[in-house]
Amino acid sequence: MSLLSHHPRRLIIAITGATGVAYGVRLLQILRDLPEIESHLMISDAGVLNLHQELDMRRKDVEALADVVHNVRDVGASIASGSFQSDGMIVAPCSMKTLASVANGLSDNLIARAADVVLKERRRLVLMVRETPFNLAHLRNMTSVTEMGGIIFPPLPGFYHRPQSIEEMIDHTIGRVLDLYAVPHTLTPRWSGLKSET
Repeated sequence: MSLLSHHPRRLIIAITGATGVAYGVRLLQILRDLPEIESHLMISDAGVLNLHQELDMRRKDVEALADVVHNVRDVGASIASGSFQSDGMIVAPCSMKTLASVANGLSDNLIARAADVVLKERRRLVLMVRETPFNLAHLRNMTSVTEMGGIIFPPLPGFYHRPQSIEEMIDHTIGRVLDLYAVPHTLTPRWSGLKSET
């Protein structure tokens, strides 16, 4: 018998102050129904404001969706160490402030520190950046994160599957993100090629 205890797969989720908090909430809802994955959540103060503005949700409502909740100011939390094993981290949505902190290794709060740890341990970091249009600082920060091994994933909706609702557009995007972590799902139909003209 192995002396090592079996741990579920772990995903770190952060919700920051960009528009699009519905992506983070939907991601947590999906992970909640997957017992093989343990979710670790952080919400920035600006993220809390957007939860109220965009979804009429309170912090505690969203935190209830996660397996473990961390205070964004607790830089001594378990996820701040490389010894904490995880499959990686998703920032959904990712503000330009958080992007800049990650790109420059500031680690000024637990979100930026956890992202820094994921990068240094060569794990998968996905930043669902939200801003438009981008200025040069945004683009340079995205380049820096990409060069460090992170994935820049703006939540741009696809229309080839002919979504009938905002919810379907969100699910399509979240499904693509989950694909990056090999998490099985049925959120959106798989591409089967273009339909031929009749």
